[in-house]
Amino acid sequence: MKLGAGFRRLWSAYAVSTYGTWIAFGAFPLIAVRVLHAPAFAVSLLESAGLAVAAIVAVLLGPWVEHRSKRPVMIAMDVVRFLAMASIPIAYSLGFLSYGQLLVVSVTGTTASIAFTAASGAYLKHLVRGDHLLAANGRLGATAWVATAAGPPLGGALIGLLGPVITVAADAVSYLLSALGVLRIRGGDVAAPRDRAGTVRGAGLLGGWRCILRDPVLRRLFFNSLTVGGLIMATGPLLSVLLLGQYHFPAWQYGLAFGIPAVGGFAGSRLSARLVARYGQHRVMIVSGWLRSLFPLGLAFTRPAIPGLLTVIVVEGLLITCMGIFNPIYATERLRRAPADQTARVLSAWTISGKLTQAALMVLWGILATLTSPLTAITVSGVLLLGTPLLLPRRSAGDPPGIRTPSAPRRSPAA
Repeated sequence: MKLGAGFRRLWSAYAVSTYGTWIAFGAFPLIAVRVLHAPAFAVSLLESAGLAVAAIVAVLLGPWVEHRSKRPVMIAMDVVRFLAMASIPIAYSLGFLSYGQLLVVSVTGTTASIAFTAASGAYLKHLVRGDHLLAANGRLGATAWVATAAGPPLGGALIGLLGPVITVAADAVSYLLSALGVLRIRGGDVAAPRDRAGTVRGAGLLGGWRCILRDPVLRRLFFNSLTVGGLIMATGPLLSVLLLGQYHFPAWQYGLAFGIPAVGGFAGSRLSARLVARYGQHRVMIVSGWLRSLFPLGLAFTRPAIPGLLTVIVVEGLLITCMGIFNPIYATERLRRAPADQTARVLSAWTISGKLTQAALMVLWGILATLTSPLTAITVSGVLLLGTPLLLPRRSAGDPPGIRTPSAPRRSPAA
């Protein structure tokens, strides 16, 4: 299926920045621990505070992104991320690197990523025809899963050879290359007209959430996304503590535990459109949505040594395969139902809510693991995930508000 030169350039820009991000995966905690000798609480704060503060700051960016041409916004956000990440190796080489700078860079990079995601989603809807959105999202999702599988091992090799600061420099360069890729896209752009009756502090800020809550399908997808994403992300640090701390997995086994399952995400993303064409969008979304909520409970049976490693690989592989099928469908339905003049605000509101939920649940599950154990907290998350499919749309989604499907011609009684 031909999606056009514009999409291919957007896809290449997304790919290079995604690979850079995953190559640098885990570099910040390593720098905090090995270079700055930060305690465990400070390392946890680096991730959760970065998510929370960036989400709050990004509230102001939704209307700002909506009313501007999307390509310049994407380029600007890539440049911001490049400068933020590049400041770390520069400060390290000069001997001025500090924990405060890591925290500022974490907030700045996450905020710019939220704005970039909102702008790129709105631009993708403008760039690709509606009937090709599922295929486009499937390709983007497949790229993300391949980067998830290949990036951490490559980054781990770079960290072993050259240190974690070098991987951050590679991440910085990837954002610069992404900006150049977006710059090469030719053609029109999209920007929502300003509403003279509205104000930035009024409807502008809340418009994204209002659009989500007004549409019953978007509303159910929104709350399902928050709960599933939050509960899965809350167990990420605990699984690291369990495998690396209590079970003493070597680093290469830990990398395999999360690298190999990402191949399932790639396969699921590539199969998603074919399954929809054969079985229908709603059925595939519901089945994959239920299955992705069942498998995480299998992590409750994680044990030391090779059996534990195989358990994590199998469970994560099944989970990520279902996510690979589900995510392009859900992302396409979200873009399809978001009003064209408020797409960026909807995506910003969605991302901000997700980041805040993840930060809050990480803190709560950290407390729960402290009071009980990491394995107990992971098990509680798996049990709660079993109820999240009840939030999925109950029947096949119709057209978004304001969009009518042409009715079929009536047949005569004789026919």
